[in-house]
Amino acid sequence: MSLLFPVTTRFAPTPSGALHVGHVLAAFTARRLADAHGGRCLLRIEDIDSRARDVRWVNQLMEDLDWLGIRFDGEVMVQSRRFGVYATALRELHDKELLYPCFCSRSMRRHEEESISRAPHTPPSKRPHRPDRCRSLPADEVEQRLAAGEAHSWRIDMQRVQDSIGCPTWEDLCAGVQRCIPSDCEDVILSRKDTPTSYHLAVVVDDAQQGVNLVTRGRDLMESTPIHRALQAILGLPTPVYAHHPLLRDSNGVRLAKRDQATSIASFREAGYSPAQILSSIRAAVSNGGIWKGN
Repeated sequence: MSLLFPVTTRFAPTPSGALHVGHVLAAFTARRLADAHGGRCLLRIEDIDSRARDVRWVNQLMEDLDWLGIRFDGEVMVQSRRFGVYATALRELHDKELLYPCFCSRSMRRHEEESISRAPHTPPSKRPHRPDRCRSLPADEVEQRLAAGEAHSWRIDMQRVQDSIGCPTWEDLCAGVQRCIPSDCEDVILSRKDTPTSYHLAVVVDDAQQGVNLVTRGRDLMESTPIHRALQAILGLPTPVYAHHPLLRDSNGVRLAKRDQATSIASFREAGYSPAQILSSIRAAVSNGGIWKGN
């Protein structure tokens, strides 16, 4: 990867569990690219979900990163302190008449409700199909149901987005130039009563405010990038360059995740491994097509 400008990257974990080697790959990649291009690497805590605000995990995260020797620049951004900023962006989308209320029952939208505040690691092709039935509700019915206080979420109408911005492109250092076709994307939920913003909206607003011009993240999040590109265009925000790097997988090809306690940094520390050994194993896995063999 070679860029002709100083880059600002970021590492943005959700503190809902122990830091594991997959996280470290993301943090290490962001830091390495920032250093290689005379730039900065920022740390952002993505805790808009109240379940991800456990101080214990935040402290453990910071301790593990410090022990590994991965350093960050500037102040740490914490999403749960920025709900007012996200509300402003949401109002702008309301004013552009791009949002509509979704009155579907919680059971019908359970999959999205469970992941609204977190990065969606499941590709759309593997998610349950959910027709956007609420998008075509008569205006008078919508007004009546809102006036009655009926529970609802707010979705973005991606067809209207496309009518406004067309099909913009973005550059991915690992996959080349990509095109966003908004109408092919889900009408994702951007807010609900108990979670006033979504992962998609918050990450776009935060990247712009922090001046992030190179987003490094795993390939499992590439499915979200068209949504982010559409939001950037409709909100008039700058578009970063992206680099969706390979994921670490076990010998069966399964992505390493927080549930894999054996790959947590804490478990390696307790077993007596050094930071150098862990980072060396991560480099070896990347050279081996992402297959993690441990130490």
